[in-house]
Amino acid sequence: MLKSEKYPHPLSQANFTQLNDEEGGLNLGQVGAVLRRRLLLIGGTTALVATAAVLKAETDPPVYQGTFDILTKPVTGEDKVTANVPQTINSQEGVAPPESTKEIQTTIAVLQSPKVLNPIIEKLQAQYPDLTYDYLVYYLAITSPKPNILNIQYTNSDQKLVSDVLKLLSEAYLQYSLQERQSDVEQAIQFVENRKKPLADSLEQWQKKLENLRRDNRLIEPGQKAQELSNQLSTLRQQRIENRVQLEQMVASYEELQRELAQAPGERAGNSLLSENARYQKILDQIQAADIAVKQQSTVFTDANPAMVTLQQKKESLLPLLAQEEARVQKDYQSRIQELSARDRSLDEKINTVYGEIRNLASISRQYDNIQRELQIANAALTQFTTKQQSLQIEKAQKQQPWVLLDPKLTKVNEPLAITDSAKRNLALGGLLGLLLGVGTALVVDKLSNIFYSSQELKESTRLPLLGIVPLRKELEVATKDNLSRGVQHSDGASFFEVFRSLYTNILLLGSDTPIRSLVISSAGQGDGKSTIATQLAQAAAAMGQRVLLVDANLRAPSLHNRVGLMNIQGLTDVISQDLDWHNVIEPSPLEDNMFVMPAGPIPPDSVRLLASQKMHNLMEELQVSYDLVIYDTPPLLGFADAHLLAANTDGLVLVAGLGKLKRTALQQALEQIQISGTPLLGLIANKSKDAAPVSYQYYQQYYRQNISTEKVSVDTLATDSSSQGMASALSKTQRR
Repeated sequence: MLKSEKYPHPLSQANFTQLNDEEGGLNLGQVGAVLRRRLLLIGGTTALVATAAVLKAETDPPVYQGTFDILTKPVTGEDKVTANVPQTINSQEGVAPPESTKEIQTTIAVLQSPKVLNPIIEKLQAQYPDLTYDYLVYYLAITSPKPNILNIQYTNSDQKLVSDVLKLLSEAYLQYSLQERQSDVEQAIQFVENRKKPLADSLEQWQKKLENLRRDNRLIEPGQKAQELSNQLSTLRQQRIENRVQLEQMVASYEELQRELAQAPGERAGNSLLSENARYQKILDQIQAADIAVKQQSTVFTDANPAMVTLQQKKESLLPLLAQEEARVQKDYQSRIQELSARDRSLDEKINTVYGEIRNLASISRQYDNIQRELQIANAALTQFTTKQQSLQIEKAQKQQPWVLLDPKLTKVNEPLAITDSAKRNLALGGLLGLLLGVGTALVVDKLSNIFYSSQELKESTRLPLLGIVPLRKELEVATKDNLSRGVQHSDGASFFEVFRSLYTNILLLGSDTPIRSLVISSAGQGDGKSTIATQLAQAAAAMGQRVLLVDANLRAPSLHNRVGLMNIQGLTDVISQDLDWHNVIEPSPLEDNMFVMPAGPIPPDSVRLLASQKMHNLMEELQVSYDLVIYDTPPLLGFADAHLLAANTDGLVLVAGLGKLKRTALQQALEQIQISGTPLLGLIANKSKDAAPVSYQYYQQYYRQNISTEKVSVDTLATDSSSQGMASALSKTQRR
């Protein structure tokens, strides 16, 4: 499997943007950075324009400026009268509220319109033939410095013209205010009159509906009618209950009567129902008396005896009368039962009728309420409009002008005593204009420079992985053996070294599945700091416990040996061209114990031929097996094929971008070559960044400065108490790491 197949190619995953001047505009952060970079240009442009404005103010001819103020909401005698009359346009409690900003702007636009100014121009053209509307408006300024106050200013080099214009303007504006109020009142009156007739017709229509509703349903108020129906229903229900009780009692008595009549006459004597009937009881008593007499006479006489016959006949004559009385009693009960039943049915019908009237009344009540509501609305609206009409008639009678002219005055400026004010004004305007021109010029110049200045621009433009951001440190340009032999730098140097540890960690994370064992560090052009980055990255990896080999593969202009403090006697060129054992040319670095360096050696006549040879390929495989990490420093990408040849045999290429120097077109060409050649690209490193330091960098600085004094005391004490030189040496080695 090829090296390039082990890691996905960033250029194949990201959207490859065109890094030219036609790319999208700057964002706010970029604008701020541009302004900081071009501060001198902005300041110079601002000073130049402001100076020119001041010089122009001192050479301008005298200019006269007239001004007067108008109070647009005074409380006059007429206003006090109408203010207390409701429904007027000027009705108010106390003082009228100030005009809103939109109303003020509208008023100013009207006062500057041809409708108001053309009559003034016609009066002045006899004396000033060249006066036009545009000329008058150009020098006329109307502002509202305070609520309900209009300030009118007219400026011109002709003092008499200024005086005449101000006089006519004040008269025209006051007349306009009166006409405007009269026009508003007339329009309001016309509107009220147009609205009153439909309201009156609507009121009359609803009144007619109410009258018809009352007449058709024979009612005055639905509530009163509802109460009457409710009382009537309650009475009928009570009557029905009482009637049904009587009916049940009568039916029960009738049934009891039937059972009683089924008995023999002799057994009925104690019955309560028949005993209550006097006639029945009298006949029954006579029959019983006859029976007693018959029994008494039977002991003396025979049945044929006339006395006995007479008694029997008397008894038999009474029995039909008893039967008739029984029939009459039954008929009386039946009649009363029928009467009570008929009355019950009548009460049911009356109750159902009342229920129907109640249901009908509910619908009528809704109609009545709707009509009453509409009547109330129509009546209130008509009353309001009538009151409004009367109030507007009172307001129409006002003749006093609504606006009040405050003390007019004519002031002269730009004469010797007023030059300072004009110069200050021109200085302010010129400074503002110069600032705007300076900012615009700075943005244009910065855009045309076609250079990356920040890591954010680099990230947004390329959309490639940004492995790290290296702050600008001039002391890294030259690394001498003296300052590197001290190990890890103290204070700010130690915190800066953490940037490269984070950078190496980010590179390790790229190869989570397959570890990155070798990489090429290059740049688009010269001066991007790739060799410095390679040296610092190798030192950081070695300090983290990795066995690192730094190879100077820049056979055209080798420089790594100077950065690490070594001699360039033999190196990579000798290993490839003379079959020299590579172990003999590798030297340990004085920077870190685990760091080794292979110098470039003598400059060959054809470096590409050596780097493309099979020997070089075999050498790279052996080095990758022997070391944890192999870093190759190569020539720039543009114009040279060295980096592409080496990167094809490594885990990938790391591209260093020097901010403040790298042009967009150069980076674009380099990325295009990488994409065409298929070179595995691990990511970018933003070098020489002038942006704010990363959060981790700042935090490490703070942490290191807080603890450096404590660590120094501990180290000194431990070195003093050490019983052997070996322990001191071990401590020194630990501190360097």
